[in-house]
Amino acid sequence: MTHAHGIDPAARSRARRRALQAIYAWQLSGNRIEGVIDEFRDEQDMRIADLDYFEALVRGVAHSHTELDAALAPFLDREIERVDQIERAALRIAAWELRERIDVPYRVVINEAVEATKRFGSEHGHTYVNGVLDKLAGIWRSAEYAQAGLEPRRGATQR
Repeated sequence: MTHAHGIDPAARSRARRRALQAIYAWQLSGNRIEGVIDEFRDEQDMRIADLDYFEALVRGVAHSHTELDAALAPFLDREIERVDQIERAALRIAAWELRERIDVPYRVVINEAVEATKRFGSEHGHTYVNGVLDKLAGIWRSAEYAQAGLEPRRGATQR
């Protein structure tokens, strides 16, 4: 099975999982993002991940987390600071991908965030992440939503 532009989905998935761990570490420590990236880059299992994608995700989230948080805010049932750290990292990464990586289908972005949250997050965290990202994608990827035959749920009631 060949992939467009030589993208290895498995390596990308690993890059996203490592990015989740790196953003989580950065959120907790408040350390410089370059230092966090260096620590992760030095780990031997980064060789099997898409390192460029990992670095783009981590730097992208670190540099634009304020705007990403503001975009996520209308769909959260609490302040971003009160969202579980793993879920917060997953939401920020997926929001960055939805905004900056139009080449990646929104369903892939959401599915990857949900899978990573299932793996690292709290028991029901993935359903929360899925609900928030589905609403955000309906707005940021409205054309893609329309092609999929789904109407953006702008008028959806908050839970």
